[in-house]
Amino acid sequence: QVQLVESGGGLVQPGGSLLLSCAASGSTFRRYAMGWYRQAPGKQREVVALITSGGNTNYADSVKGRFTISRDNAKNLVYLQMISLKPEDTAVYYCNAKLPGASRDYWGQGTQVTVSS
Repeated sequence: QVQLVESGGGLVQPGGSLLLSCAASGSTFRRYAMGWYRQAPGKQREVVALITSGGNTNYADSVKGRFTISRDNAKNLVYLQMISLKPEDTAVYYCNAKLPGASRDYWGQGTQVTVSS
């Protein structure tokens, strides 16, 4: 079982930057594929960025070139570096962990990101 705790959200002006962090419990973190998702008010949760246990990454088209996902297996951390933020990036951002082939995955409690002037 994995517990995830996100941090780093907040209020930022358009064009600004934020670094989100997700701290994971457990000794098998390096085996998990990790992801960042977001949910805006009135909308469904959507994938933002994914990173495999091997470090391969994938991004939603809406964030390509602006967001970067990375992981530090020694510290059980996953990051989402966000630059050039837009008002439409406003959402609650969630961290996700899943073992390949497993039937369930794990979610953090979310961190609010608000992009507004």
